[in-house]
Amino acid sequence: MLIKDYYPAVLMASDEDELERLFDPRSIAVIGASRKEGKVGHKLLSNILKSDYDGEVYPINPKGGEVLGKKLYESIEDVPGSVDLAVIVVPAKIVKEAVQQCGEKGVENIIVISSGFSEVGKVEEERALVDEAEKYDMRLLGPNVFGIYSAKSDLNATFGPSDIEKGSIAVLSQSGALGIAMIGKTAQQYLGLSAIVSIGNKADIDDVDVVDYFSQDDESEVIMIYMEGLEKGQEFMEKVEDLQEDKTVIVLKSGRSEKGATAVASHTGSLAGSDRIFSSAFKQCGVLRAENLKEAFNWSRAFSNSILPEKDKAVVVTNGGGIGVLSADAAEKHGVKLLDDQTHLKETFEEVIPPFGSTKNPIDITGQAGEEEYERSLRRAYESDEIGSIIGLYCEAGGGDAWGGAKAIKKVYEEYGDEKTSVFTFVGGKEADECVQWLRKHDIPAFKDTYECVSALGALYRKKRYMERKKEKEELKEPDIPLDEIREIVKDVRKDGRLTLREDEAREILDLAGVPMAEGEVVTSLEGAIKAAEKIGYPVVLKVVSEDIVHKSDAGGLALDLENEKEVVDAYQAINSNVRKKYPDAHVKGISVAKMLKGGEETIIGGSRDNTFGPLVMFGLGGVYVEILEDVEFRVAPIGRKEARRMIGEINSFPVLMGARGESRKDLNALADVIYRISYLMNEVDGIAELDLNPVKAFEKGKGCKSVDVAINLKRR
Repeated sequence: MLIKDYYPAVLMASDEDELERLFDPRSIAVIGASRKEGKVGHKLLSNILKSDYDGEVYPINPKGGEVLGKKLYESIEDVPGSVDLAVIVVPAKIVKEAVQQCGEKGVENIIVISSGFSEVGKVEEERALVDEAEKYDMRLLGPNVFGIYSAKSDLNATFGPSDIEKGSIAVLSQSGALGIAMIGKTAQQYLGLSAIVSIGNKADIDDVDVVDYFSQDDESEVIMIYMEGLEKGQEFMEKVEDLQEDKTVIVLKSGRSEKGATAVASHTGSLAGSDRIFSSAFKQCGVLRAENLKEAFNWSRAFSNSILPEKDKAVVVTNGGGIGVLSADAAEKHGVKLLDDQTHLKETFEEVIPPFGSTKNPIDITGQAGEEEYERSLRRAYESDEIGSIIGLYCEAGGGDAWGGAKAIKKVYEEYGDEKTSVFTFVGGKEADECVQWLRKHDIPAFKDTYECVSALGALYRKKRYMERKKEKEELKEPDIPLDEIREIVKDVRKDGRLTLREDEAREILDLAGVPMAEGEVVTSLEGAIKAAEKIGYPVVLKVVSEDIVHKSDAGGLALDLENEKEVVDAYQAINSNVRKKYPDAHVKGISVAKMLKGGEETIIGGSRDNTFGPLVMFGLGGVYVEILEDVEFRVAPIGRKEARRMIGEINSFPVLMGARGESRKDLNALADVIYRISYLMNEVDGIAELDLNPVKAFEKGKGCKSVDVAINLKRR
């Protein structure tokens, strides 16, 4: 659930036809077409002419003459007809002039192949291109791109390979070189493309624009993206979240080691590395994130050749026990549940496998089985109502017939492939590889490795589970929080020249937000501390309150589990002495006296901001080990209580909260309510940069939770 669920009216409606003539132009001008083979302007024009594009093509070069049998026009102004799309392949210094001429001609879209702009630091020159295009209501793709391919218009306007397999996968690449390599790779592996787009510097047309176009393109079922960075994180999530069930986004995101936290003054900020946030945001909106290019291709194949599974419980049919065991291991790793109903498995397969085979899942028909036995076994799997998906494995054994196995797969898949999800693997040498390629040529999801095969099925199941959650979409309701009062507190802190809130100020914000906190108050004298302790009730905690001291325990400014007045007196005096020695210039507001909460499990709930996705909320186990274990989950804010519950369940240590080793189950609903309120607070109060509730004590079910400590930092202007 994203920000649009609160304010759907403020989102601008996209123009469905805005990029239509980029992918389906009636006429194209190539500005910078060259007669010299090897030049980009020659290769690009050659690819256009070799493709089955049936629109008008106008090569432009001031030298005139002829190229590849086409007349060279000296200027786009000399072209007799209208031009929908202009591809610019000229030196950077004259690109702006070419853009202007395109505008005067009435061109709708331009692709700037030329490099030499923001990628080499020339940001102003790049901005000037966009400004020039905007004067004429033109959209600009690039600069620094390799062009586009569009199956809709049979157009290959790239300077990459000329042979492109037509299909249902749309590829969006931020890297030109990798994008060109992907064209060749897809053709080699019989992966059909509906489009391929290089977005380069994203000066105008960006990821969001292209995903929006593909969302409306009937020929594009899979959107595979190579991504290095993303500027409009929430808009991207909204576009992906709005996709129909028959469209899937697969992202290969580079830069996993990059850290992108806005600040590191809190636990939340220090844990919010950009790559972690990308993974969390992708999971939240239904993007499947691939680890590498091979995995992205494998998943794309699965989604373009397979239907989503309707049921859980997969069955493995194999002629080799070893690869069957490997598939079971892979299934556990990739979240594929294997059917273990032994009675049903025996009833289904006993009649069709050799007596020395096994009806336990994986179903082992043994290496002596041939084409007929393999076909019968697969057929039984497809016909079973209890089986949700099929993993067909074939091992090229010494006496086996790999081609017989391939023919059996093709025959049964053509009958049942549209009714039940299935994936296949051939393991062996040259003949096995040839079988895989042959099956791929016939649009059958075949793979060369067992783990790759099961990983692809796991991706299909992840999409299935996401769609099920999406159908249960909760309505986001605004909690009753007086935002104006909270904003006034933030404003007063800024007036005081501070970016860190004192505990009394942070406590007031939590109280207004409806977040429960351990009872406490700030005092400025020893007598006040004694009275507060007696009022709250022992045991109590004493903490120094100072905007200059972030880590209280390191400063000797914290005393826990004080049982009586004497201990309070000693702790109060020790804290004042410690702070004066270690932080002599610190401004001390006073000492906080709070109830020492007994029992409960320590968790952490926090908020921070990301440069790409904006406000975030975090949850994990708390206490001193949070940054060591890093067992936390993030979401882009705001989220509802259901999503907060799901978030809680995704940390590795969730069993601790469910009552591991005889402990009581903790109040997950109370934790979810706090996460929900913090997510709303982060989304609505822009001035807050980071917020830490650490620890939040979660008590047994029905008894709620309470924050023990709070830290809030404001954004720098």
